[in-house]
Amino acid sequence: MSQFKLGILTAILGDMTFEEAIHYAHSKGLDSVELACWPQQKESRRYAGTSHFNAEDLSIENIERVKHVLKQYHIEISSLGYYPNPLDPNPVKAQQAINHIKKLIYAASALGIHQITTFIGRNKYLSHAENMDLFVKTWKQIVELAEAYDVRIAFENCPMIFTYDEYPGGLNLATSPAIFEEMFKRIPNRNFGLNFDPSHFVWQQMDYIQVLKQFKDRIFHIHIKDALIDREKLNHYGILVPPLHYMSPKLPGLGEINWKAFFKTLKEIGYSGHYIIEFEDKAFEDSFEKIDQGITQSIHYIRNIQ
Repeated sequence: MSQFKLGILTAILGDMTFEEAIHYAHSKGLDSVELACWPQQKESRRYAGTSHFNAEDLSIENIERVKHVLKQYHIEISSLGYYPNPLDPNPVKAQQAINHIKKLIYAASALGIHQITTFIGRNKYLSHAENMDLFVKTWKQIVELAEAYDVRIAFENCPMIFTYDEYPGGLNLATSPAIFEEMFKRIPNRNFGLNFDPSHFVWQQMDYIQVLKQFKDRIFHIHIKDALIDREKLNHYGILVPPLHYMSPKLPGLGEINWKAFFKTLKEIGYSGHYIIEFEDKAFEDSFEKIDQGITQSIHYIRNIQ
């Protein structure tokens, strides 16, 4: 296996079974997958709802089946991925998300993966200070549970404020270095860190390289996704609208991220984890053939530039 462990988030392969997704990753020469692990129910949100592992079934037979398929195709699982809103203003939805995150902690431990990737969440109707208090109340016990099971929690820095129904505050608290600092101060456990996606810093006009350096000891997992800014639309709408008015998620190399500098910095800070392609590009989603083309293009680009 290559030292640079390249994989894909399996959410984009939602029509495949677990075995088919692992076989597909192997056929593309990938090293790993971030296994999409939503509950066994439908989701309306784009790129959500895929379940390639049933966290309700931690039987020896199911765990051994998963391990056998991974060994057969020489694929690792970088993390169990699930991105809900554990701070949802609806207490029932919030508790459902929390319960499933805990199930993934047990599953990650049983599978020997020792990592889950997720969102912190946010109550969009509360102030920042109120959300920080809610964050500690909700997450302290989750992080401590994960620590007891030797599992790391890597939260993604996606603001989740792309549509008007996600206004006024967005659905994810963890959006900026200032907030990361406050979060790590309040919950300092060393099994609590970042699933770093540079694309979200691009449209927030932040220096993602500086953020890498600042939080080098807290970067557990990497999402590879680009972002393209339409300057004419930005000038027309301004920044006080959902960013999809002027920004498009893109395959790596089709946006504004300096990937050479990004990979170089990660090597310099000693990152040795997985690099996971998070496929979100509407120009490549009309059919599986287009998705396959986009994945192939992404792999080729990354392998040749890293």
